Parts: sequence; structure tokens; C-alpha cells
Amino acid sequence: MKKVLFIALAAITSLFATPASAQEPLKFGVKAGLNVTDMKFNTDVFDKTNQAGWFIGPTVKFTLPVVGLGMDVSLLYDYRAAKLTYDDDKKTVKQQQIAIPINVRYSVGLGSAASIFAFAGPQIGFNVGDKDFHWTQGSSYALKKSDFSVNLGFGVTALKHLQVTANYNVVCGKTADVTWKTTTDAAGDALGLKKKEKKGSRNNSWQLGVAYFF
Repeated sequence: MKKVLFIALAAITSLFATPASAQEPLKFGVKAGLNVTDMKFNTDVFDKTNQAGWFIGPTVKFTLPVVGLGMDVSLLYDYRAAKLTYDDDKKTVKQQQIAIPINVRYSVGLGSAASIFAFAGPQIGFNVGDKDFHWTQGSSYALKKSDFSVNLGFGVTALKHLQVTANYNVVCGKTADVTWKTTTDAAGDALGLKKKEKKGSRNNSWQLGVAYFF
């Protein structure tokens, strides 16, 4: 856990070293929101039901020396979940991670009180909760230690302090390995001879967030 926090703080500190515009100093705040996770894997074997999750943590934003451009960085506790069913056995898979989104945004003013913006950027996540989930029939769902993803979204800033965002978080590569036992033919099934199948899972997520900057 200490190693994860050290990496997160180092990433944020390196970004702060970039000169910010004098028009807007650094603004610190708190960000929270909801997400709905879409676990992509072999649905012929596992049935799934998505569940709402949530995230919360500190955030900071600043303006770049280009009109309309800015950046924001957050350090979030991100909770995602889904119910998986395999051979009538049901289990809730929970992904708990420390997520570090780094977004570049482009804003368009709507007068002195509000603005709209689009944003995109990378995100790295470190799984800190349970990583292995097993079923009695020999199937399993095993999370990777970390994952890399990309955010694409838009938002609204009102009264210079309140920010509302909506985005889609797309994972690059595998989030987890899904393993299950299967038979090659009827004779093998009768003798109880089974082999393991293994495929990757990607946990993409729709997110709705609210941030307040002091």
C-alpha cells in the first residue's frame, strides 16, 4: 500500500512541475461519483449483471498556457462490482483500486458563471482489495495487480467551484483472467475428464462525477 501511494504522489508531483498559467492558480478540490462497470469476457460461459459502484478522492486542476486548455489530476478510491453466474453458482466480483486519472480538457466559456469542456487522458489503477474469486466447479476470476485505461468525456463548470462530468473509461489490455473447466467430448464428460479454459476480461466503466474546488 505504501508503494502504491508513493507512485501516486510521484506522478502528481511531476505534473505540478509543469508551469501553470498565471490566469488561474492551482485549485484543489474533492471529487466523487458513480460508475457502472461493463465486464467484457466469454458470456457463453459466465452470465453477468452489472452493478453500480462509486469513487471518491482529492483532485486538482490548473490551466495550461494555451487558451482553453487545462489539466486535472485526481487520486481516487474506485470501487467496481458485478454479479457473475457460472453453472448456477453466483458470486459478486469486487474490484477495489487506487485510480490516478490525468486528463487534458478544452473549455468553452458560457459567460462569467459557467463553461463547458471536453476531456481525455490516461488513467492507471492499482488493485488494493481482493484479487482472486473462485467457484466450487473450478472456475475463477483473478484481477491483475494494476491496469491502464483511457478516459473520454465532457463536463460543465458552474460558479467557478462546482464541476459535473460524464465519461467512459476504456481499459487497455486485460483487467483480469477468467478460468473455467470444460470437457472436450461426451466420453470425457462421462469419465469426469475436464480441461481448463482461460480468457481475459476487460472492465470498462461509465462514470458520472461531481467535484467541488475550494
